[in-house]
Amino acid sequence: MAPKDKKAAAEAPAAGGAKKAGKVAKAVKGSVARKQRKVRTNVHFFRPKTLIKKRDPKYPRRSVESRERMDKYRIIQCPVTTESAMKKIEEINTLVFLVDIKATKLNIKEAVRQMYDVKCAKVNTLIRPDGKKKAYVHLTQDYDALDVANRIGII
Repeated sequence: MAPKDKKAAAEAPAAGGAKKAGKVAKAVKGSVARKQRKVRTNVHFFRPKTLIKKRDPKYPRRSVESRERMDKYRIIQCPVTTESAMKKIEEINTLVFLVDIKATKLNIKEAVRQMYDVKCAKVNTLIRPDGKKKAYVHLTQDYDALDVANRIGII
């Protein structure tokens, strides 16, 4: 709807324009404010620390857990039945086994305990020239190596 008289029609846009012109004049008169620069006291730039969230996986990355590869049957391969091994069984209460090359003394001790229900005092190992590992398993005073050898079937 158009204004009824011409005088009112001329004043309406002029009133809005006067306010705008006043703002522009004020900005031109005032000094231009520059943004203050941060003084850097160090030559190294470090990225800002951001929020670090704890891991919250939605599904397991592996479907099944891995099983222990070195079980007691892989550690102890076979008993040694040479004359010198028999002498050790009879005289110094020691069993002699061929064991896996990667087996440690603690592994051997635990495997002998599980398989033959005897307690080891000490385990000595060596690697033979043919690349196989030999273990001398010294039993405690409570157990007799001759009885264990009979049970295994060496003697």
